[in-house]
Amino acid sequence: MKLFGLTISRADSEEKAIAPVYSTPESRAGWWPLISESFSGAWQRNVSLDRTLVLSYHAVYACMTLIAGDISKLRVKLMEMQQNGIWQETTNPVYSGVLRKPNHYQTRIQFWESWILSKLINGNTYALKRRNQRGFVSALYILDPAKVRPLVSPMGDVFYEIKDDSLSANQSTVTVPDREIIHDRFNCLFNPLCGVSPIYANGLAALQGIRTQESSEKFFANNSNPGGILTAPGKISADTVAHLKEQWNRNYTGDNAGKVAILGDGLKFERMSITATDSQLIEQLKWTAEVVCATYHVPPFMIGVGPLPSFSNIEALNQQYYSQALQTLIKAAQLCLKEGLALPDTLGVHFDLEELLMMDTATKTKTIKDAISAGVLSPNEGRAKFNMMPVQGGDTPYMQQQNYSLAALDERDKAGPPLATPATTTAPPPRSADESLENKHDDNGDSKALSTRKWEEKLYNRVRYGLPA
Repeated sequence: MKLFGLTISRADSEEKAIAPVYSTPESRAGWWPLISESFSGAWQRNVSLDRTLVLSYHAVYACMTLIAGDISKLRVKLMEMQQNGIWQETTNPVYSGVLRKPNHYQTRIQFWESWILSKLINGNTYALKRRNQRGFVSALYILDPAKVRPLVSPMGDVFYEIKDDSLSANQSTVTVPDREIIHDRFNCLFNPLCGVSPIYANGLAALQGIRTQESSEKFFANNSNPGGILTAPGKISADTVAHLKEQWNRNYTGDNAGKVAILGDGLKFERMSITATDSQLIEQLKWTAEVVCATYHVPPFMIGVGPLPSFSNIEALNQQYYSQALQTLIKAAQLCLKEGLALPDTLGVHFDLEELLMMDTATKTKTIKDAISAGVLSPNEGRAKFNMMPVQGGDTPYMQQQNYSLAALDERDKAGPPLATPATTTAPPPRSADESLENKHDDNGDSKALSTRKWEEKLYNRVRYGLPA
């Protein structure tokens, strides 16, 4: 049978490799059907959480799409370690193609967005490998986590059961060894093969925020008029109660809310619902959103919750966002790719962080200028940061010669004045009066002889003391 063009033999995967008995990792939060605990102890009371409903909460959606978008926009580079231990970008006909175009129906950005979203929503990302005739990985396909299940043989080998998939060439269940799957898992709280989504921790807060919004929607759908009761001074029959309720709901609720009601026989309307101020509606919504941000390790201001920071520390907050929310996901994906593609030790996969930590023009210019002045970057390397062509002579880092040790300065002072003419200097041959340099002057008004002596003194000082000419 075939899956994504990959020929899979059940004899190879089951009969020859392992005994026909599998064990499933025990975990109440390992896969899609099992992540259903919306609060502590909910699994004991059979209380499940509607994952689709939680994903519709604005804070959950914003955090996931922010993280997935920031990582997916980064270019994936194939790096090679040089003899001096420095990693430099390279190309390889075996590996570069799958990094540039992971599969036939997704771009690189779409592929990595699916990878990260699957990990954030389900706690697990499963990528099926497709190999070419030489046995190298030529394509990667992100699978639906709800249709993949890890299996462990009695000998401890790991396999993956893949059910029918809409993109699969074969509509049947197959079992493949772990070498054909890249499994990137997140927060393995209960079992090392079962990742747990942050929804496990923020589901109840998200559900509370959704219920708060639904209650607010009903309130405003009633023209912001809260519910209440009709009271009478005396006893009324059940038929009268039903008649008054039906008439009131028909004439003074919904689209008719706010109309003038005329009551008789001592009837009185009293409001029952509490106001938004009394229920602290805004504070509750803000709190639930902040809880969601905490589980994704995203600064609240980045999804529009809470006050914006000052521009003086925005770069530090961006660095905090990277180290808390993105770095672990990026490092895990890099390592999964390196091992999944079976790269040699001298090759690695790195995400280009330049686009992630992009600074404003003024800060970027100052940063590159300081790096060039410190000899860290060459002028051409600095120009490349602005997508500018290199210039001749700009491939070498430069530094100014300014400081000397006290010992070197003492030796220079003992040697005499820096501008003194050495005793061994041979005097120029005498000249005739009409050819004397004393009678000739340069453009600055100095005599040619004086100008020549100045140049010789500068040349001597440059050679002996390393001073500029």
